[in-house]
Amino acid sequence: MTIGAFEVSKTRRKWQVALATIYCLLSAGVVFGYAAIKPVLIAEGVYRDRCTDDELQEGKRVCFGQELHLNFMFTCAAVATNVCALPVGTILDKYGPRVSGIIGASFFAMGCILFAFAWELPFDAYIPAYLFLALGGPFVFISSFQLSNTFPTNSGLILSLLTGAFDASSAVFLIYRLIYFASGETFWPKKFFLAYLIVPVFTFLAQVFVMPKASYKTVGELVHMVEEEGYHSSDEELPDEVRHSVQEERRASVASEIDLLLGPKGGDRHQKREEVKKDISGVWGALHGRSAKEQIMSWWFILITMFTVIQMTRINYFVATIRPQYTYLLGSFEAAVEINNFFDVALPMGGLVAVPFIGALLDRTSTTFIVGLLVTTATAIGILGVLPYKWAAYANVVLFVVYRPLYYTTVSDYAAKVFGFVTFGKVYGTIICLAGVFNFVQSGLDALTHTVFDGNPVPVNMMLLIFALVVGSALVLFIHFQAKRIKRDQLVREAEGAEETRMPGMGESSYTQ
Repeated sequence: MTIGAFEVSKTRRKWQVALATIYCLLSAGVVFGYAAIKPVLIAEGVYRDRCTDDELQEGKRVCFGQELHLNFMFTCAAVATNVCALPVGTILDKYGPRVSGIIGASFFAMGCILFAFAWELPFDAYIPAYLFLALGGPFVFISSFQLSNTFPTNSGLILSLLTGAFDASSAVFLIYRLIYFASGETFWPKKFFLAYLIVPVFTFLAQVFVMPKASYKTVGELVHMVEEEGYHSSDEELPDEVRHSVQEERRASVASEIDLLLGPKGGDRHQKREEVKKDISGVWGALHGRSAKEQIMSWWFILITMFTVIQMTRINYFVATIRPQYTYLLGSFEAAVEINNFFDVALPMGGLVAVPFIGALLDRTSTTFIVGLLVTTATAIGILGVLPYKWAAYANVVLFVVYRPLYYTTVSDYAAKVFGFVTFGKVYGTIICLAGVFNFVQSGLDALTHTVFDGNPVPVNMMLLIFALVVGSALVLFIHFQAKRIKRDQLVREAEGAEETRMPGMGESSYTQ
């Protein structure tokens, strides 16, 4: 069930967008600030019991077992964030955004409570605590997407606000880390997470009293609504003349409301803009109309899934291990801390700066170009990530924080253009779900780096770089040749569909096409 934005007051819709932006900023992607909270957990001795006696006697800052368990905590959270995209979509479609948001607030509250008391519980509560924090994010964030339809003429701005809030939410743990060390390590995690329970409470109250129970209609649904609004079953009892008059009056009233929402001829302008985007993309409609099974069995799906699996693994591996990687590469713990601190600030800022430009880039360039840009940038990041220079480390971080939101947005844009919205939830959800499950390999890469390569991250990074380059190049070439085929087929259909119209007063052989 959906509702038209014109059915809700403008003031209420503004409050909905504002509140959603606030609670997404405070909860949607906090787990990706793992690199910022990791030093706090180390200072608090989390998983220190996993160290051997020899490692403790040597006074190592972080021992092998401690590093693996801390990183596994983040790995589980990253996997959960992606895997739950499927159930979130199903619940959102069936029960609406309010129920989804309440579930998200409940999960997040459970995460805060478990983290607050993890030091006192008789079992390892850190992993389930971080897991619940991760689960709360998608339920809250994905259920907010439909708010872009509250003000259709500003839908891009609203999506940018929500996406920017998601990216900036990783700064929550950075702010906490600064407070923690500034307080002389007295503002310990129990105090922070108990105080932070105010966020899920705020989210819950917003869902119950302000947010919509049903999703808002898209522009296409609004335009279709004008065409269908005339008929009500109760009209059958009226005389024909009266019934037609009532239906036309009702249709005109709805059209008037939608015009106020979209502006005069807003639906037509929207349609023209969409047509231009479709032509520019080069791949729009490639598999529209096919069943989800047929789409999943295609090379369109297989290649983008392989690319997504590799890139998501690289992204999360870097987030989890940035400090030990640069400790080895730069040969200095202090230099690694400096890079880590810069990364903690740059990660949320990168999303805020890049998101407004990403939408314009996706609308104005072909899918071949944008995926090619992804592969090129990912390759540059891979090369910079193995160079033992501080300038390369800074350049790597800057590219990474811009690449991350571009990558996530491009994958969803690709799925929409190639597979269509009818099967979008199933196909896109499957891509992200498979990539999430595969992220468990991150723990294996961590172990490989520490045991086989003695802490040297270069071999693992080079392996990921080569896989990404090979799969990415195959994907770009595939899209390029398929886009040319789609264009050629379109021209053939247009030529075959052109009607021959005979010119009046001319001979039998005279006609125009």
